[in-house]
Amino acid sequence: MFRSNKNIYAQIIDDAAGRTLASASSMDEGLKAELPSGGNRSAAGMVGTALAERAQAAGVKQVVFDRGGYAFHGRVRELAEAARKGGLAF
Repeated sequence: MFRSNKNIYAQIIDDAAGRTLASASSMDEGLKAELPSGGNRSAAGMVGTALAERAQAAGVKQVVFDRGGYAFHGRVRELAEAARKGGLAF
């Protein structure tokens, strides 16, 4: 995952094959229209939910959460909890 002041991004990557299996960000067309701001906790929750849905469609159920060095609170925590509620196991 990566976060900036204005947006938040997340990917599910297969390290062995070196390819992205699913991704979601606050810049995605479907999410961007619904969000007043891409850099807040509600946006992170929506990105986490979208990521979980896309992962389920790709057949991914279990992942390792790499928070990218960010502290596990605020937007990072919101994204992780939304992904868990969406069906991903960390």
